[in-house]
Amino acid sequence: MSTHEHTRRAWEDASQKHVREYAEHLELARTARLLPIEEQLLGPLLRGAEVLHPQSGHGLDDHALVRLGARSVLGIDYSPTAAEAAQRRADELAVPCRYQVAELPRTDLPSGMTDLVYTGKGALIWIEDLAAWAEEMHRLLCPGGHLFVYEAHPLVPLWAWDADEARVREDRSYFAAGHINDTFPASGAAEHQRTLAELVMTVQGAGFELLHLAEHPDPFWQPDGEAPAAAWDGRLPNALSLLARRR
Repeated sequence: MSTHEHTRRAWEDASQKHVREYAEHLELARTARLLPIEEQLLGPLLRGAEVLHPQSGHGLDDHALVRLGARSVLGIDYSPTAAEAAQRRADELAVPCRYQVAELPRTDLPSGMTDLVYTGKGALIWIEDLAAWAEEMHRLLCPGGHLFVYEAHPLVPLWAWDADEARVREDRSYFAAGHINDTFPASGAAEHQRTLAELVMTVQGAGFELLHLAEHPDPFWQPDGEAPAAAWDGRLPNALSLLARRR
């Protein structure tokens, strides 16, 4: 089995969580909010906007995007289980969100079909060809449209989850091309690692103008039942936000 197919199956298995926790996610969707930095940056851009959310997963952020002013959201994910659970939730709550199963980086969606591409919170590490992904997002955006990313900082794979001391894992390198995921939810899947410079230069190289880039100390995800790691105490970068405009 290829690494790509193994990753696909790992994520399809992990997406069963969206079914098991459907009722819980349904309640969360009723009041879902974006992070403060997301609302600050995206609020002025979302009023009446058509939004595309690649790697949409459980889709809770899509409800938050609509609540903040988006006219509609199209989520795409390569897990049928994730897309079906997200669509059922949107239908039940009568929220203008649609979901399709598609495999990135390329899609058959029409060019210039969206005002904003929203992605983040653990999505880009699963994209093998980041340059092709950025080019596709540029194609799908209307002229002047925006790309927004809120992601784990590229340094995060280096941090150990020890509660007593912030340290770098001995088996990781910032300049490695990738590694095999050894934590929930997709244990055994291949993660594709880039530096911050690679991410920024790839986005700019695809034809985007960089408007905002910031690094944040707080992680966007903490495993259930895990004690806070020392690497999350405010001294180290754990997330980043990026906003760019299609030239």
